[in-house]
Parts: sequence; C-alpha cells; structure tokens
Amino acid sequence: MRSAATDASYVEAFRQGLSENGFIAGRNVQIEFHWANNPANQRATLPGLVAELVRRRVNLIVCAGGDAAPLAAKAATGTIPIVFSTGGDPVKNGLVTSLNRPGGNLTGVTNLTRELSAKRLGLLVDVVPKVTAIAYLVSSDAPNVSQTADLQEAARTIGRELFVLNVRSERDIEGLFSTMMQYGIGAFLVSGGFSGLSPGLLTALATRHGLPALYPMREFATIGGLMSYGASFTTMYHQVGVYAGRILKGANPAELPVMQPTKFEFVINLNAAKALGITIPAGVLAIADEVIE
Repeated sequence: MRSAATDASYVEAFRQGLSENGFIAGRNVQIEFHWANNPANQRATLPGLVAELVRRRVNLIVCAGGDAAPLAAKAATGTIPIVFSTGGDPVKNGLVTSLNRPGGNLTGVTNLTRELSAKRLGLLVDVVPKVTAIAYLVSSDAPNVSQTADLQEAARTIGRELFVLNVRSERDIEGLFSTMMQYGIGAFLVSGGFSGLSPGLLTALATRHGLPALYPMREFATIGGLMSYGASFTTMYHQVGVYAGRILKGANPAELPVMQPTKFEFVINLNAAKALGITIPAGVLAIADEVIE
C-alpha cells in the first residue's frame, strides 16, 4: 500500500474481511503496516523489509498494490503464508503456479481480466470518437505486458493508433505530456500500475493540456479526472482480508484459488468533462455507476 492517507478505505475493507473470520485488530491479532510512500524506491527497500519480517517469524505477510512486494516476499520465504493483491498476471509473473491451484505459500487477488483493456479503450472512444491517436501510460515498475498486448490488439481492431509510453517516476510525468503533444495524441489511458503515483498530478496535467483520459481507479475521477473504469479496489482488499483470516484459521494458501474481480466501477466526472469541452453521450452516462456533478 502507499500511505495511511491514500488507502484508508482499503484498510477498512481489509479489516472487515479479517473480522468476518473472527480476527479483530488489537484483540486477537496484531497488524503491522509498512507503507510504500515512495513507489520508486520499493524494489530497493522491499528485500530488507521482508527479510526482517521473516527473521521475526510473523504468521502472515500481506502484500498490496502490485507485484514488487509479493515477489520480494516469495524470494524471502517458502513457508510463511503470503496474501497479495496485484494488477498483473500472477502466473506469468511467477507468483503462483495457476489461478485455481496456486501451489506454494502464496495466494491472493488479481484485478487482471482479458476483457478489461478492450472495455477501457471502448469507453474512451465512445466519449471521444474522433480521436485516432491514443497513448497508454505504463509504469516501468508494473508494465503488465499481457494487458498492453491486449490493448494493442484492441486498438488495431478499431483502427486506432496506440502509443505505449513508459514512466519510471513522477519526475517523468510532466515531460510525458510534452511527448504526447508532439505525437499528436488526442486522449490517453492509464495502466493499473499507476496506482502508486500521484493521481492529483496526473489529472491536473491532463486538464491543463486538454487531454481526455480514462483512469484505472475511482479516486482519479473523484479528484478531477474525466473517467475511471476498473475493478472495485474496496472489494479486492476485502477479499484479501477474508483470505488472511482463513489462513490464520488454518487454511492452506496453496489450495485457495487466486480471485479475479466480479465488481467493476465506471465513474464519470462531469466537471472535468466541462473543463475539457467534452459532452458525454447519453448512452455512456446511462451505464456509469457514478456521475460526479
């Protein structure tokens, strides 16, 4: 996770999942949080952090917010149970053997589905149908190769040109918009790996440059982004809590299938649309789960 401030609602969902299995923080379970406030430094700091947790023989490690933490935890221990949430493919990334029977000491939740990329692209094109060049912003720390390939195929199918732009840190973001303007980009999509970067900076720059965008998490839309579509993170973290509670009661993570999302949220911010000079089609408004006015 990123910080206590950004992820308070997810922490509450996690605690609720734990409580459904009889575990209440401070009563019969102790929860220790370690926040990745600077995602750019995660890969350097995670091995040492996980090694310390293994040395202390904790009962369970929960890794939220990407692949870096569970991969570091898996490298450090083959015995302590690990529950993860990730936006990548946990099989291709080497976290588990299969989704149905993970094997080993890891299981968890992934928000990756084959249909997600095409759905996001379709929603964006429905709102800005005349745009032919679209950028896909991908975090270098969470590239989601399979999701990118799906999106490229979907773009080819509907006759759109897709530019995949990699970002290493928040320092790259302002320059990224200059690059998009040079390429004649008319709109952009944001990968799930951007959940660790500042939503406020990204949405503010999108408005300043007049670029409509679709984001992966609800919080982007609530703070000024045009639209978001993705799995409900609250539901995901609740499931992580449920799995953590089941494992603490004796369940074997190798036999708990990796869960995939069943609930998705589509949010539209009409204030952002007005600022961008965009009229959201009535048919798109009709399918939104939430419209911010």
